Amino acid sequence: MKTRLKSLILALSVIATTSVLAQKKEIKASESTINWTGKKVTGQHTGTLSISEGFLVFEGENITSGEFTVDMTSLKVTDLEAGKGKEKLEGHLSSDDFFGIKNHKTAKLVVTKAKKTDKGYKIAGDLTIKGKTNPIEFDLAVTGDAASTKLKVNRTKYDIKYGSGSFFDNLGDKAIDDEFELAVELKM
Repeated sequence: MKTRLKSLILALSVIATTSVLAQKKEIKASESTINWTGKKVTGQHTGTLSISEGFLVFEGENITSGEFTVDMTSLKVTDLEAGKGKEKLEGHLSSDDFFGIKNHKTAKLVVTKAKKTDKGYKIAGDLTIKGKTNPIEFDLAVTGDAASTKLKVNRTKYDIKYGSGSFFDNLGDKAIDDEFELAVELKM
């Protein structure tokens, strides 16, 4: 009986110690940025998105989990001026041809695994866009209360096929790259 009691006390103290060591760092949404770049045969467009909320959980220096929600209604085009195609492109990107924002107001990343590297972390997670979830991997640099990454997302995995040369023939100079790029700066 004493051995069982000692084992139980030891197990509880390990669980309590582990819980104390875990630190959840909330993302400061208003200070964090997401810049996107979409490329096509004849050039590219750039813009921004906003993070609604997010966090990373650390145990010591290791990331153990995390979750981020992106406000897709915040999608903005930054390389065009008002009245010169900006509103038209924002409307098209918001439509069902692309992100279907009326029905999919958020996108989400859930960190499923993180491995410490000499440059930061190798992150594996599940990315949900337009109601479709796919695995994704990218490198994340963390310095103090800031984190940053640049990653590419294959839009066709999320049923965004408009203008894709992988799905449509004879697009010529109207073809749009399947991948778009994200440059993310997080403040915690």
